Amino acid sequence: MATDSDHTFDVIVIGLGPGGEHVAGSLAERGLRVLGVDRGLVGGECPYWGCIPSKMMIRAADALAEARRVDGLAGTVGEVTPDWSVVARRIREEATDNWDDKVAVDRLVGTGATFVRGSGRISGPGRVDVDGTAYTATKGIVVNTGTTAAIPPVEGLRDTPYWTNHEIVEATELPASIVVLGGGAIGCELSQVMARFGVAVTIVEAADRILSLEEPEASEKLRAALEADGVTVHQGVGAEKVTHDGSTFTVTLADGTSLTAEKLLVAAGRRADPAAVGLDAVGVAKDSRTAPVDDRCRVTDGVWAVGDITGKGAFTHVSMYQAGVVIRDVLGDDGPPAEYAALPRVTFTDPEVGAVGMTEAQAREKLAHVQVGLTPLGETTRGWIAKSDGLIKVVVDADRGVVVGATTMGPAGGEVLGALAVAVHGEVPVDRLRSMIYAYPTLHRGIEDALGRLA
Repeated sequence: MATDSDHTFDVIVIGLGPGGEHVAGSLAERGLRVLGVDRGLVGGECPYWGCIPSKMMIRAADALAEARRVDGLAGTVGEVTPDWSVVARRIREEATDNWDDKVAVDRLVGTGATFVRGSGRISGPGRVDVDGTAYTATKGIVVNTGTTAAIPPVEGLRDTPYWTNHEIVEATELPASIVVLGGGAIGCELSQVMARFGVAVTIVEAADRILSLEEPEASEKLRAALEADGVTVHQGVGAEKVTHDGSTFTVTLADGTSLTAEKLLVAAGRRADPAAVGLDAVGVAKDSRTAPVDDRCRVTDGVWAVGDITGKGAFTHVSMYQAGVVIRDVLGDDGPPAEYAALPRVTFTDPEVGAVGMTEAQAREKLAHVQVGLTPLGETTRGWIAKSDGLIKVVVDADRGVVVGATTMGPAGGEVLGALAVAVHGEVPVDRLRSMIYAYPTLHRGIEDALGRLA
C-alpha cells in the first residue's frame, strides 16, 4: 500500500529530455529524493528523432557526396549507388534501440531517482498530478517538456498523412519525391539528405529566403548548394492548400504554383505548450508560448524550466547548459547565471553553417556603430585547395571593439565556429584577435582575413 512518503519528493522533474534527465540524475546523485516523469521516451527528442539519428543521416549523405567528388580531385569512381536501408538499420539498431528507452531508464534509476511513465501536470505550488495520482515536491519542480512539430494553418493540411521529422527518421524506405514545408535548419538538412539519396525534393519557404534566421549571405550560398544537389527551392511564397488523393500530395502555393509529390514533410518550426504542463497554475499566462525564466531559469519560486520551453533556443546544448544552472540553484551551489549572448547554433548541411551571437541585422538594430568583415572561403588557401564554397563573417561592436556575432560556413563550419564563440563569450578585444597566430593553411585562418576586412 502506497504511503504519503511514496508520493513526496524533494524535486519532481516533468519531462526527461537531455536537460531534464541531467537535472534528475544529478540531483539524485547528490542525495535528493527525485521523481522523474515522462509520458514519452527518456532522453527526449534528441537521441530518438533529433540530433543523433539526423546526424547519422547527414553523415551517410555526405559520404555519398564525397564519393561523387572523387572525379577532378583524385581519380574516377564507378556509379555511386545509395542504399537507405543501411542508414535505417543504423538508426534503429545503433541510435535508438528500435525506439526503446530501457537503457536510459536504467541509467536514470541507477542514480537513485524514481521514474514514473505518465503525463505530469502542475496542479499548484509544489504539487504535481500524474495521470490522476498526486505527488508533492518539497523543494521544487523542474519543467523540461520540450516542443512538438508546429503544423502551419494551411487549408487541408491536417487532414492529410503528412510527415514530421519523426516519420522520416523512422522511414525504412524513402519516397521517390517529397515536398518540404519549411526552409529552416531542419528542412534544409533533411532536404539535402533526401536529395543525395535520389529523392526529388522541393522546398517551400514562406520567408524571403531559406535559413532566414541566419545571415543572408549564408542563405544565398546554401540555396546554391541545395540546387546543385537537385533540390528545387521556392522562397517568398507560402503554401495555401494541401490535398491528398490516397497516393499523391498536391500543394498549391500562394502564387498559383501547383506541386505534386509522393510525400509531404512539415518542417515549419517547433511549438511549446506551457499550459499543457500546468504552468498557468503557478502564474504563467495560459496563452504564453514559452515559460518565462530569469537568469537562474526560475519561472517562479520553487519552479524552474529548462530546454525548448524557455524560448532561449531549441538546442540540446541550451537545455544542458540550463540544466547546470538549475542544478546549482536547487543545491545552493555557487556559479554564474545563465547568459545567451554567445549562444552557438549549427545547421548541419554541406556546407555547414555555424553561427554565434548576433547577425549583422540584429547588431545594427541594437548598436550605434557596427563593423562587418566577410571573407569568401574560396579565397582562403585551405578553401581553394578543398574546392569549398562558404564564408567567414564577423560582426563587431565598433564602440567596444569586440566581436558580437559571427558566421562560419564551409567544411566543419560548426567546428571552425569554436574560436569565434570563445571570442564573443569572452568579449576578446578585436586588436587581441588580430594579434593571434593562426595556423596555416587552415579554414579557421579565414577569421584573421575577415578581421582584416572590417569596414
